Amino acid sequence: MQLLDLNRDYCEQIVKEKEAHAESALREIAYINQSTAKYHGRCVSTLYIPKIFTEDDICHFQRLIRDLYGIFDKVIRHYREDKNYRELFGFEKRLEELILRTPRYKSSIPIARIDIFYNEETKAFRFCEFNTDGSSAMNEDRELNIALQQTLGYDWLAGRFRLQTFELFDSWAKASLRIYRETEGAVSHPYVAIVDFMESATNNEFEIFADSYRKFGAECEICEIRKLRYRDGKLYAESGRAVDLIYRRAVTSDIMKHYDEVSDFIQAVKEEDVCLIGDFTTQIVHNKVLYWILHHPMTREFLTEEENDYVKAHVPYTALMTAEDLPYEDILSQKDRWILKPLDSYGSKGVFAGVEYESESRWREIVDAHRKEGYLVQEFTKPYQTRNIDFSGGADTDFIHVSNLTGLFVYDGEFRGLYSRVSRGEIISTQYSEIALPSVVVKENK
Repeated sequence: MQLLDLNRDYCEQIVKEKEAHAESALREIAYINQSTAKYHGRCVSTLYIPKIFTEDDICHFQRLIRDLYGIFDKVIRHYREDKNYRELFGFEKRLEELILRTPRYKSSIPIARIDIFYNEETKAFRFCEFNTDGSSAMNEDRELNIALQQTLGYDWLAGRFRLQTFELFDSWAKASLRIYRETEGAVSHPYVAIVDFMESATNNEFEIFADSYRKFGAECEICEIRKLRYRDGKLYAESGRAVDLIYRRAVTSDIMKHYDEVSDFIQAVKEEDVCLIGDFTTQIVHNKVLYWILHHPMTREFLTEEENDYVKAHVPYTALMTAEDLPYEDILSQKDRWILKPLDSYGSKGVFAGVEYESESRWREIVDAHRKEGYLVQEFTKPYQTRNIDFSGGADTDFIHVSNLTGLFVYDGEFRGLYSRVSRGEIISTQYSEIALPSVVVKENK
């Protein structure tokens, strides 16, 4: 079963009954507009054709995650053991101290969303981002899959195959509670705090996670991280309840930016008086400097030949913008081959891709302005394209080609689900009007 053929067949079904498909798309959109798939009051947008994957694709994703996490574990171990290797990362002293605390549990990266550019025909892939801090969008996938069931296209697909979607809430509550129970002093019914800077929070998603924790015997509260209070060896939530387990959604860069405002949280973590799921070790992987470090001779020295080949094949060439050997002239003359990124940001803030600029002089200005600490340049990966259609304006519309980005949710080192995004252009990010699609796995009827 080939994804290219499935996408073509889906399009052919739409052409046969275009008016009926368009009418069902309006039901889908109506559901989304009243759903909980909102961020700061704005509903997620989607297109008509879902992202379809096969069981072979899922097996492929499981393997690539196992291989990647084997490399992550080695990098984290060498960061802890080798002072010279640590210096490559350039983390400030306060953050380094938080990372180097003795781990309370085995899982170095409890939760992540690994974003990849995936070629659906060849199965080749390249990494885009390693999102450990604040991994999100589980609720978008859930609501989009409910909305999809309103469509005629879904009925056609369900008539041909057995369909699978991914449950991403209860599975995370179970995984994080399992990790917590490894720790010294764990209680049978912990009080869980989901913490973030609430101006950045996806509160609807947090509420669903809180319900999942309650299903498994834990009490749960959503907390503004600044309002946590530490006294007498305990960390207290806004309600006044002592917290046993923190599910951290506040990203490390925001915590370090507001370090003095979250001193109670920091002190409780340092004193090991609360279990932090999503400890600061995750920053070793989350920070984009890792893309450069994975290619560094110090890393190549401790990776196996097979692991180094994996890095070469799947991690784009990356250089720090302050590097003496920066390929400056090539970056200017071959602008479509390059993308500039901040080392530690999220939501695609501060990203500049050469393909987005027609003017070479404007591109030169951007490159020169970012030859500074905190920025890297990376080889640009051209996303795989598929056909889709937007019925939000009615049936009088044509198919379009969209670029694809595939997010792999990973809980405690195991692949757990998908988050699919597309864009009409070659850049897929919030600042370039990305669009989310429901992710569906098709299985042959027995």
